[in-house]
Amino acid sequence: MKKNIAIIMGGYSSEVNISLKSGNVVYENLDTEKYNAYRVHILTEKWVALDENNKEYTINKDDFSFVLNGNNVSFHCVFNAIHGTPGEDGKILAYLELLGIKHTSAPFYQMALTFNKRDCLSVVKEYGIKTATSCFLNKGDAIITPEIIKKVGLPCFVKPNNAGSSYGISKVKTESELIPAIEKAYKEDSELLIESFLDGREVTIGVITFEGKIKVLPITEIVTENDFFDYEAKYEGKSEEITPADLPENIQIKLEKVAIKTYKALNMSGFSRSEYIIVNGEPHFLEMNTVPGLTTESIIPQQAKECNISLAKLFKNAIETALKTN
Repeated sequence: MKKNIAIIMGGYSSEVNISLKSGNVVYENLDTEKYNAYRVHILTEKWVALDENNKEYTINKDDFSFVLNGNNVSFHCVFNAIHGTPGEDGKILAYLELLGIKHTSAPFYQMALTFNKRDCLSVVKEYGIKTATSCFLNKGDAIITPEIIKKVGLPCFVKPNNAGSSYGISKVKTESELIPAIEKAYKEDSELLIESFLDGREVTIGVITFEGKIKVLPITEIVTENDFFDYEAKYEGKSEEITPADLPENIQIKLEKVAIKTYKALNMSGFSRSEYIIVNGEPHFLEMNTVPGLTTESIIPQQAKECNISLAKLFKNAIETALKTN
């Protein structure tokens, strides 16, 4: 019997349109002989399932089902393609877990932990994983710019603590730029992370659960035309993504080891893509994305293709892995 799969996409954050693109790619690449796939838009104004003609059917939030041609459709598994809230921060996954519905992401706590940059960094530091020097601000805190600069130096980065796709991030080069950068970040989140600038090569590493084992995908180096890997660089062609990265063998081995260590330290499963800066031969962890982009141009699909994993196989593996979980 074919399994009913809900591909959830959209969300409540600035990343809604990117998520819709990712979700549609998943939908287009699922095996129709094996799965009945439905796109499910999780939006602030509505939760709806779409049929193949884009007709909308309201999702019953009591049990995450909908009625199609007089029949109640429930789901064996949910493929999570929501970047940002409520998919990447674990909120909707906690709801699904309460309902007993399997999903392709890590458990809700791990998702919430990794989405919160401050808390994620606190955990990985305990495992000896190198990071940038950082400080934190909550909305309403006094902003004493000399103290911030004394701790993190210049240039530095100001980031929303809970956001993705580089929304709200600024590279600050002078003290006068700090307050405007903080104000910009507060438009995305009430918690901020301010980090020292790490001068080195930037790489991104996909680590996934594949066929029952932790697998490190080929490493990608990010070479951006901009000051950093911002929204323009990620989505508007202002960067070069080199897969596989041309790295010395000893550095590659070191990166693969730290990527697995980070994945295990955070008790992850499912998809992840983490960013590192290599400084004096040492990887420094920046952040982990647990619902990375899944369009054909996105980095995880690029990395999977490099080791002969097709999109269809990548997505099928995620679903089959989820269906086998307790």
